Amino acid sequence: MEKILQLENVSKSFKGFSLKNISFSLDRGYIMGFIGPNGAGKSTTIKLMMNLLKKDHGVIKIFGLDHVQHEIPIKERIGFVYDSNHFYEELTVQEMKNMVRPFYKNWAEGLFQQYVKEFNLPLKKQIKHLSKGMKMKFSLAIALSHHAELLIMDEPTSGLDPLIRHELLEILQGLMEDENKSVFFSTHITSDLDKIADYITFIDNGEIVLSKTKDELLEEYCIVKGNKEQLHKIDRGVFVGINENHYGFEALSNRKMDVLKSFGDSVLIEKPTLEDIMIFSTRRSENHVSTY
Repeated sequence: MEKILQLENVSKSFKGFSLKNISFSLDRGYIMGFIGPNGAGKSTTIKLMMNLLKKDHGVIKIFGLDHVQHEIPIKERIGFVYDSNHFYEELTVQEMKNMVRPFYKNWAEGLFQQYVKEFNLPLKKQIKHLSKGMKMKFSLAIALSHHAELLIMDEPTSGLDPLIRHELLEILQGLMEDENKSVFFSTHITSDLDKIADYITFIDNGEIVLSKTKDELLEEYCIVKGNKEQLHKIDRGVFVGINENHYGFEALSNRKMDVLKSFGDSVLIEKPTLEDIMIFSTRRSENHVSTY
């Protein structure tokens, strides 16, 4: 299977923060959710991929090509959607499109006009007068109108109302019917990825905690709920993290079979959400007792 994106032992140090030998890869035709709390290193990773920051060491390949040596041809094949507006606010949608268009040799005007219609984009309206959701749709239309093979999205749903978020996710799912495309979707809103992601890569404090298929993740992990008496009879090593209160405990385990063997049906075992996995693993919930 062709790797559309590869990072191997990539590091970058700043004062007070560093990315530490991060490695993951994305196959063509899939959506990867890149999750982690704010400040975990998600945006830094994207800036390194785009050569907006220089890595200290490691290898980054996009479409099998070195991201520095082949920067321009790579960027012609990538679409970007950011959480904040990167367009000139005073320009209209039409004027901004005309400014961006010459940068892409594969620009398809007919495709852009198709998205204008589908997204109800007001071509004559100044960008500063667009809603956040409409700005995101414009950004998406630009990203898709030059036949991008890799879509890189940095917190695209942040601050959007649920209806617009749902609409975006439907657009992405439709996009994946073209098995030639891949999406790298960086977010802290994990519920969006519960719906659409094929792979999950989880970063915390500059380190990759895990990178695997979403199905594997949800099969390996489980939420365990029981009373305190039960908790004292078990090796806490089976848990990634535990929340205890006066009534009992709630814990996350990545050793589902061991939990079943130890507790049987004496506890409640539930399927976790990606948010459960992130919260327990980053050890940020209240009254949290870590097993690390």
